[in-house]
Amino acid sequence: MYDPTVARLTYRALLGRRRALILGALPLLLIVISVAVRALSGADDQTAADVLGGFALATMVPIIGVIAGTGAIGPEIDDGSVVYLLAKPLKRPAIIFTKLIVAIAVTMVFSAVPTMIAGLILNGNGQQIAVAYTVAALVASIAYSALFLLLGTVSRHAVVFGLVYALVWEALFGSLVPGARTLSVQQWALAVAHKVAGGDLVTSEVGLTTAVVLLVAVTVLATWYAGQKLRSLKLAGEE
Repeated sequence: MYDPTVARLTYRALLGRRRALILGALPLLLIVISVAVRALSGADDQTAADVLGGFALATMVPIIGVIAGTGAIGPEIDDGSVVYLLAKPLKRPAIIFTKLIVAIAVTMVFSAVPTMIAGLILNGNGQQIAVAYTVAALVASIAYSALFLLLGTVSRHAVVFGLVYALVWEALFGSLVPGARTLSVQQWALAVAHKVAGGDLVTSEVGLTTAVVLLVAVTVLATWYAGQKLRSLKLAGEE
């Protein structure tokens, strides 16, 4: 299912100079904020949870997921270069699976790693807060990558729709509207983080079992449907 050539081309597209700068901007901002907060208020567990939950998980992770997920395939579909990839003797679900793995890896590196660093800066992993939010970032990276990869296959405006989802639904409705919280990747990831950290500093509106089931279901279904959409694309001369 995994094709090294497709992976190499996708990594090259995602980690080109301009896109790499965009991917690195939010993690750098998180580190700068963490250093400033630690210098001003010292090591405080609640402050660490607020920064990691309010900025890292609620804003940085989904936006990086948008960039990596849609960027793994969206530009190729938009400019038509995907036909060269589809013309190769590769199963189209295998192309989607490979691109998903790349998108997940990129999202994890640019979100989970800086989240861990920021947590250590803020409170030295007191009460397992840094580890808990890092695990949440890792889990969320998988679901976001699948969702936004799917979005990249079905819409030419995937980045816009992805940012609306990330900034409006996840950051606003997913945090404030009770009914919307059950359908929030952020809340699902927080349920896993709560299990890691224990206590009351990391909380979620969704139970752990429900969160795990929804994370797996969304990832699998989004990946499957993206494969079906790519399969439906026709090359010149195909019936």
